[in-house]
Amino acid sequence: MPNDDPLVKHADPLMWLAALDLLLARLQAAGVEMERIAAIGGDGQQHGSVYLNDRFAPTLDALSPDGELAGQLASTLSRPTSPIWMDSSTSAACRELTEQFGDRLQADTGSPAIERFTGPQIRTFALSEPERYAQTARIHLVSSFLCSVLIGRDAPIDTGDGAGMNLLNLRTLAWDEEIAAFTAPDLISKLPQIGSGVAGGLHAYFAKYGLKPGIPVAVWTGDNPASLIGTGCWRAGRAVVSLGTSDTFFAALDTFRTDPDGCGHVFGNPAGGFMSLTCFKNGSLARDRIRHEADVSWDFFDNTAFELTPPGNDGRLALPWFVPEITPPVMSPGLRANFPFAEAAPEVRIRAVVEAQALALRSHAEWIGRFDVLRVTGGASRSAGIRQTLADVFQARVENSAVADSAALGGALLAAHADGVPLTETTERFCLVTDVCQPRPATATVYDHLLPTLRELEQV
Repeated sequence: MPNDDPLVKHADPLMWLAALDLLLARLQAAGVEMERIAAIGGDGQQHGSVYLNDRFAPTLDALSPDGELAGQLASTLSRPTSPIWMDSSTSAACRELTEQFGDRLQADTGSPAIERFTGPQIRTFALSEPERYAQTARIHLVSSFLCSVLIGRDAPIDTGDGAGMNLLNLRTLAWDEEIAAFTAPDLISKLPQIGSGVAGGLHAYFAKYGLKPGIPVAVWTGDNPASLIGTGCWRAGRAVVSLGTSDTFFAALDTFRTDPDGCGHVFGNPAGGFMSLTCFKNGSLARDRIRHEADVSWDFFDNTAFELTPPGNDGRLALPWFVPEITPPVMSPGLRANFPFAEAAPEVRIRAVVEAQALALRSHAEWIGRFDVLRVTGGASRSAGIRQTLADVFQARVENSAVADSAALGGALLAAHADGVPLTETTERFCLVTDVCQPRPATATVYDHLLPTLRELEQV
């Protein structure tokens, strides 16, 4: 939604409700045998929050098939907009949380105080709009909000999405009462329970789309934890690179540990245990801007640019920080390059950006460990040039997930799991790979030598 402050990024939560109605109506109109759907799962973009008044619970229970979701639930919002993961406006709240809890915040919740995380967002809201906060009876994440709508009552928050709030103690797997009390008044009473497995049965409202009321609805999770499931990497041993609006590097963890540099995060693994994640805000949108400014086709960006330039790009790198970056934290956006970027040929600019992004992934994921296999997903994973660059930078085999929409697939696998189908079975059947890229050994020293250059560029 438009805002005069570029750091503020909000969305209309009614949009998500309208989208749910639209999705189901289109599936029905397309001839999908809705009555054969045995269970439902899903996920939402992490960190986003929805603020609801005391009419939310009774309105959910009484949903009528004669109306649409957005119209029936509009009056239950105590705050008309939802801050989303791109919001960077809560620096003051982050400083206060850090001053109060220091290293314990990361040691227990898995992350330092981060602007986009839900806890700082809630604190900022409570301090800036105390009357609306007082009218708030329930605060849901995007995932638990939509799951609640499906079952017609409050759904729990899972540890995967809940860990992205700076409020969940990952050592106890319960809300941290001390941190919550400092974050905002009576916050614990406004948060759903923590849970996993089956959230409840499908509400009768959805029978109008041909779905069977009462079928199990899995507890929803965040998009990145769902991608861990959807890529088949929910067991330790492989890492995932998700190339979407943001770029992320994540993997299942064999033990609970945190990033010593404070950039990476630890979330719950929907399959049990924990997962690591390092996120870069300037992902595909930055690549698209570079392509647009170069006035070239996607085929040129994905293939030709890499055919015309050597690995290492003769030492030329460019970090496309067009919006405030989160890894590392950079609040003043702008492109950073170690050469005259605007004067260079399009292919040089493209490789400079892609290699810088790949090197940043490697640099900031070293705390997680080294991997011989990377599985890539997301829209940009279709790019042969990007996949080969990742293979060379990491000196790892890169496997392209056959299903690029791994978060959606992960939600579907969690639905099957809620219906009693083991994840091991669905992983083997659906988490397939295509287009394997092998690393070129000759490029190893090229990128080893470029890594210090990348780190210097980040400090400019």
